[in-house]
Amino acid sequence: MESLVTVFVRLLPYILSIAAFFIFIEQINYLKKKRSVPGPNLVVPFFGNAISLVRDPTSFWDLQSTMAKSSGLGFSTNYIIGRFIVFIRSTELSHKVFNNVRPDAFHLVGHPFGKKLFGEHNLIYMMGQEHKDLRRRIAPNFTPKALSTYTELQQHIILKHLKSWVDSPDSGSNPFPLRLLCRDMNLETSQNVFVGPYLSGESRKRFEIDYNFFNVGLMKLPVDLPGFAFRNARLAVSRLVKTLAVCAEDSKTKMKLGEEPTCLVDFWMQDALREIAAAEDSGEKPSPHTSSTEIGGHLFDFLFASQDASTSSLLWAVTLLDSHPEVLSKVREEVTGIWSPESDKLITAEELRQMRYTEAVAREVIRYRAPATLVPHIAGEDFPLTETYTIPKGTIVFPSVYESSFQGFIDADRFDPDRFMEHRQEDRVYKKNYLAFGAGPHQCVGQRYAINHLVLFIAMFTSLFDFKRERSDGCDEIAYVPTICPRDDCKVVLSLRCRRFPCLS
Repeated sequence: MESLVTVFVRLLPYILSIAAFFIFIEQINYLKKKRSVPGPNLVVPFFGNAISLVRDPTSFWDLQSTMAKSSGLGFSTNYIIGRFIVFIRSTELSHKVFNNVRPDAFHLVGHPFGKKLFGEHNLIYMMGQEHKDLRRRIAPNFTPKALSTYTELQQHIILKHLKSWVDSPDSGSNPFPLRLLCRDMNLETSQNVFVGPYLSGESRKRFEIDYNFFNVGLMKLPVDLPGFAFRNARLAVSRLVKTLAVCAEDSKTKMKLGEEPTCLVDFWMQDALREIAAAEDSGEKPSPHTSSTEIGGHLFDFLFASQDASTSSLLWAVTLLDSHPEVLSKVREEVTGIWSPESDKLITAEELRQMRYTEAVAREVIRYRAPATLVPHIAGEDFPLTETYTIPKGTIVFPSVYESSFQGFIDADRFDPDRFMEHRQEDRVYKKNYLAFGAGPHQCVGQRYAINHLVLFIAMFTSLFDFKRERSDGCDEIAYVPTICPRDDCKVVLSLRCRRFPCLS
């Protein structure tokens, strides 16, 4: 009887021939999809350029942008984990993707392997009438009254964390990185704004651990096996959704008693309960998207959409204000005329509206360093992107909102908040290039909330602190974590600027 080694040696030429055949077919399929579009002519079997993407995403996407620009086509191609991808630099072509989210065109995925992470019935993947109906139900969460409620919650958390920063042993002399501090502040802000009192102390700790699992898994290869970061992230999402579903149920109980809303889920449940009652009165089935489990999933969508994007913007705000002292001076001058930290009062909704230059700074921060640089979509069918190129079905398409931010605007490579002031109105003239909040049917519903948060942080941070970045080679280069931030995590030296910290009741 032949040994296994002998059998293997005898079969080895056939195994290698079969492997070579499949590699050849893979290369042919890639080249057939690529055609004459810029992109690598040969790719590593199955993995493609995934390793270079994970190892150095900044360089990977910079190369895609360079190829797209130099060719004049406005887009380029590559291959990642068995998937053909198209990177879109052109603003016009990006709009073509955003405006064609439908079953027979593009499907928003949020992450190249998002369905494995978020589940099939996520808000991100909805389209058509179902998506319109859900957005209609979400709208009451962002009325002026609701935003005013959130503003107070946001400020209490911001002040709490800023005080902990200045009270730390390193404050005043030693530089320390702000990224994780801002992330923790934003996570607590999201928890308080979205689900308020319904998240207990123990649940909050577990929530933070699970969200960290999720965050780490976003940047790893999609290996769905025990012990791998991607698997940990997928399981963490399930636990987070269950926790948020319990919060939604608790909110329903409170809103049934006729109490005033104190957080986002309360505003949502107020309307949901009206719909549920109306359906019961007419003998119909409960309205879709009113169950606590579904709402828990949608609350996680909000968290995912806001958490890391907001952290990115706060870090770039500090970085850019430090490197543009003339802008910082104008912000302080405006805020001082409206609010003082020594007044022991919060910034009111009316005072927030008066901070027009500070808001212009916030908008320019988001333009200049769009937090989520890419918005992945999948082509549901073959789609004619241009007269000469059709995107093949199944392609992952990456419109770059970052690249669009540097097109159209006057002197777009310059950080210039004045472009958003009334006398220039570049936000209107070049509206199509300002894609940080998306476009089309999936444009961000919470952009006013996000702008408010950034304005409040800038106003309070610059009023309370003198700060100086610790400069080092490459410190301001872009790093993906998964949204973008300064490569050094924004190291600063902080000292208290005012005579004392605000005392709020």
